[in-house]
Amino acid sequence: METTTTKKQAIIKWIKKIGFWGFMFFLIKGLLWLVLAWWIAK
Repeated sequence: METTTTKKQAIIKWIKKIGFWGFMFFLIKGLLWLVLAWWIAK
């Protein structure tokens, strides 16, 4: 259980460091690349 708590704290620390908008930017960017790749392959 101890490692799970440490891992969770590390993830929370990373999210706070990068920020919510940084996460959203990379999520949307990744999804756009997937859509673009699908569209080209079609």
